[in-house]
Amino acid sequence: MEQTLGFTDLLRLIDERSAAFRAAVAAASSLDVRVPPCPEWTLFDLAQHLGEGRRAWAATVAAGPQATGKVAPTDDPVAPREREALQGWLADSTRQLLDALREAGPDRACWAFWGRSQSPLTCAAVARRQLHEIAVHTYDAQLAVGAPQPLPDEVAVDGAEEFLLTFCTTTVAWPHEPAVVDYHVPEGRSWRNWLSGDGARVARLPGSGTLPAAAAGADPADTAADPAHPSADQADMAADPADVPADRAGVAADRAGVAADRAGMDADRAGVAAAPVDASARGAARDLVLAFYGRIPLDSLKLDGDRRLFDQLVEWDPER
Repeated sequence: MEQTLGFTDLLRLIDERSAAFRAAVAAASSLDVRVPPCPEWTLFDLAQHLGEGRRAWAATVAAGPQATGKVAPTDDPVAPREREALQGWLADSTRQLLDALREAGPDRACWAFWGRSQSPLTCAAVARRQLHEIAVHTYDAQLAVGAPQPLPDEVAVDGAEEFLLTFCTTTVAWPHEPAVVDYHVPEGRSWRNWLSGDGARVARLPGSGTLPAAAAGADPADTAADPAHPSADQADMAADPADVPADRAGVAADRAGVAADRAGMDADRAGVAAAPVDASARGAARDLVLAFYGRIPLDSLKLDGDRRLFDQLVEWDPER
């Protein structure tokens, strides 16, 4: 499967979204404003969570393939409550993560909580997961200060794939009747999610295009105009709706950390285009991602077919 974002792009976007998060913190009238998607949290709580999580993942990547769980950083300073100091602490958290990922490279093995999914246990897949957690939390922070911005197209399209690969695929048996669910975005991607007694798997559908030229880095002037379950990463994700997605999925991208041969996702060879579909969801990639993370209702998308399947996906927790 053709990659969506390369490792260098992932690192660039981690840096960009982290800077956007800090900009939201800088714009807030107070660090005590509430975060609407996580109403029990203040903006300071969200910033503390984001920074501590990136430091833990930096330590986990740095620990190498021998790590057997998420690694707690040692002698790390706590998040300061003074705004300017907090901004510096957040910037250093991002730097630690990016430094660890650059040092490791995309192909080195790394512990992660998604071992039963189609996402591989590599540093590239960790970078991909980090980008999308940071992106959703940046949206949360912007919402808290009253200035939400849509997810950038290149982040949103890759975010939909990454969510599907990581949270909607598993070797655990689907507890209902076998089913097929499709997801479509106008940015040139469609995916199919098979659910059966063998588990759940995802493939990009034949005919799905590449990213728009602007998202891929071309000059835009040259281009044409479910509330979540806790994931297996209990230490980082149990209390956080951005880390507790509405359903589970998986996606492939060579350097972005999802090898097509491992995922078994050759959609053309499988002849998926002619397969019957039980339900589908259609909407802009940014809306699909926000719906996946419970930021907007699934009904914000165009849903067709058996809608009970979406309820079943939201309720299903293969790790339980």
